[in-house]
Amino acid sequence: MNFSAEMIAGFLNGTIEGDPKVEVNNIAKIEEGKHGMLSFLANPKYNSYLYTTESSIVLVNKDFVPEKDVKATLIRVDNAYESFASLLELYQQNRFQESGISANSFIAESAEIGENLFLGHFSTIGNHVKIGNNVKIHNNVSVGDNVTIGDNTEIRSGVSIYYDTIIGKSCYIHSGTVVGAEGFGFAPQSDGKYKKIPQVGNVVLGDFVEIGANSCIDRATMGSTRIADGVKIDNLVQIAHNVEIGNNTVIAAQTGVSGSTKIGKNCMIAGQVGIVGHLTISDGTIIAAQAGLSNNVKVPGKVMQGSPAMELRNFQKSSVYFKKLPELAQKIQELEKALKALEIDR
Repeated sequence: MNFSAEMIAGFLNGTIEGDPKVEVNNIAKIEEGKHGMLSFLANPKYNSYLYTTESSIVLVNKDFVPEKDVKATLIRVDNAYESFASLLELYQQNRFQESGISANSFIAESAEIGENLFLGHFSTIGNHVKIGNNVKIHNNVSVGDNVTIGDNTEIRSGVSIYYDTIIGKSCYIHSGTVVGAEGFGFAPQSDGKYKKIPQVGNVVLGDFVEIGANSCIDRATMGSTRIADGVKIDNLVQIAHNVEIGNNTVIAAQTGVSGSTKIGKNCMIAGQVGIVGHLTISDGTIIAAQAGLSNNVKVPGKVMQGSPAMELRNFQKSSVYFKKLPELAQKIQELEKALKALEIDR
């Protein structure tokens, strides 16, 4: 489908410099743009590409001042990056317009289904499930008994949603994710064996939650594992039983959060972070990549780094000494030799 500069500017409330009738039908990075494509420029590092790109339309910030002539039609907007993200969302919606219920799928008679459900091949809907309007459930998805799924949520292929899970509106769950599997609960016995502890709680996802591919969110032992509105979780993330994550927190890939930890609002947790159980992490905390957090973060807005994690300033000071450890060790060895020599001389 073709979009003119006029249409795009109208959608973004932008202003046009160039040909308002020029059309695009695809998107590209500014350095790879071709005729009929749309790109954006937000980072000054890429300014030079604006003068060589073959893209037909480029989004730029309103305050951007070109240094020389530009061949492309410019659309000036308040924030080029955010505007481009909005266009990507529109592009995605128009690109994939699945509809209908596959004859190869299964829906239990007791399930309550909203309007305009898309249900892919070999997907199953369990007993007493409640599904809202405009929900998309792709191929090979298993939705267990008593699950609730809110309006406009999309669930990609191969997702498993265990019984009693509650999923809010406008959520997006990527392929291979498991929501509601039993938490890792085993009690050691006197004979050295482990006895399984039944996990009888559930998982509750708020609205506008996104979960990356092959992540796992475990059901609570009792009560609920809770992921609040606006949380974004990357691929290959493990969220253990009874964890609570506050609004608009983001978690990058390969992070593991142990049981009963409470993470506040608007936190940023980078990749490969490990968080031990039963911690409380205050709002606005930032945890750097590969950190190992073993203590509560009581003050909001702290930046933590290292393993064991410490405040960023302390980590930076310590890292100066980390680099010098071989040199310091050699000096200690030399001092020990000198002391032994003094003792012999006595």
